[in-house]
Formats: sequence, structure tokens, C-alpha cells
Amino acid sequence: MPETVLILGASENPMRYSHMATMMLLEYGHNPVLVGKSGSEVQGLPILRAVPVDLQTVDTITLYLNPMHQVAIYDTIVSLRPGRVIFNPGTENSELMNKLDAAKIPYLEACTLVMLRAGQF
Repeated sequence: MPETVLILGASENPMRYSHMATMMLLEYGHNPVLVGKSGSEVQGLPILRAVPVDLQTVDTITLYLNPMHQVAIYDTIVSLRPGRVIFNPGTENSELMNKLDAAKIPYLEACTLVMLRAGQF
């Protein structure tokens, strides 16, 4: 079933894992919403500079942000009440994990690309 997937740390650079994840999510029929600090678009999807205020439902947030860049958006992540948060390699953050635990939001340390390929997404 297609999910709305918020990609935090999106990039138009094809060498970045967030770009690869965007492409693969599209290939698997999901609805990625891209938020990043630079770039214009990926496959016609705009790379937004902030999480859209009108974003109602987020099934999954997949993180491609260094933990120090996550601090500014802790409250935003929790307020979206996603079905889960995926900490891709290098994004693991115990402080954010504690906030997610307190809000009863599930999370996992995994790789979005591997999960998609393995049919575990």
C-alpha cells in the first residue's frame, strides 16, 4: 500500500542516499515529500526548505540528517505523529529516540533502501 514518506535531508545529488531513496520510493509506488537545505527538485518533486504546514498524514519519516541538524526539528517530527521514523545509518540519535519513545512513536535503526529491496518497508 502506498505510503506518504517524509524524507528529511533530501538531495538532488544522485550520489546521495536520500536521492536514491526518493527514486526507489517512487519506483515502489510511494508518495515521497522532500525536505532539504538545497536543490530544487527530484523527478519533478520539489525539495522544500521546511516541512509543509498542511502536511496532514505522514506514514513514515526517513532521516538523512546528521543528528546535530535534527535538533531544530525535534518538535516538528513529534507533532507530525508519523507511523514510524527510520534512522538511516549515520542518523542515529538517542535524544530524538527518547522524545519519540515519550510520544509513543515507533522508530527503527535501518536503511530505507535495504528495507524497500527486501520487501520490509
